Formats: sequence, structure tokens, C-alpha cells
Amino acid sequence: QVQLVESGGGLVQAGGSLRLSCAASGRIFRINDMGWYRQAPGKQRELVAGITNGGTTNYADSVKGRFTISRDNAKNTVYLQMNSLKPEDTAVYYCNVDIWYESGVNNYWGQGTQVTVSS
Repeated sequence: QVQLVESGGGLVQAGGSLRLSCAASGRIFRINDMGWYRQAPGKQRELVAGITNGGTTNYADSVKGRFTISRDNAKNTVYLQMNSLKPEDTAVYYCNVDIWYESGVNNYWGQGTQVTVSS
């Protein structure tokens, strides 16, 4: 059993910043890729940023230069620093984690945290 607990969402004015955190706990052998997705009302869930176990990152074009993903492997935690926020960044943000076990890789989702950017 693995739990992902997200925090850091909220309401912010355009141009402001927020930092999201997602901590994994429970039966964890080794965490591989970690990432953040978001889903706005009426839209499909989309990848925002991802980071591999080795620290390689990738970003959606819409957030490049504004968002930074990072991870603390000792704490099983992934972060998303969001700067220069825009109203179009408004969405529910979900963390996503791949955990490796000897039997294979399992994928887990967080419960989601609301980010609202006012104009």
C-alpha cells in the first residue's frame, strides 16, 4: 500500500508563485520516475513536468522557464516550484509516481490539489 500526499495548492494572483509537494509513504522499494500532471475543467489531464530517478527533467512547453520540478529521494518527495503563474495554469494538479518492485513497476496517483490563479 502506497500513499501520495500532496500539499501547497491554493489561490494566487497572476504573476505569483506556489510550491507543490508530494510525499510518498508506505511500502516503497525504489521510486523511479516522478511527475506532475494537471487537469483543467473540461480538458484532458496533461503532463506538466517529470523527473527521472537520475534527475533528468522534462516540461510541457507551456510551463518551460516558469516551473521547476525537483525531488528529494531521501524523503520520497517531489516538488513543483511554479513562478510567474498565469490564469491558464488554473487546474487540479496531481502527482504521479512509478515505484519499482521485484515483481514489476506500479504507478500511483495523488489525490490532487487545486491551484487557482486570478487575473
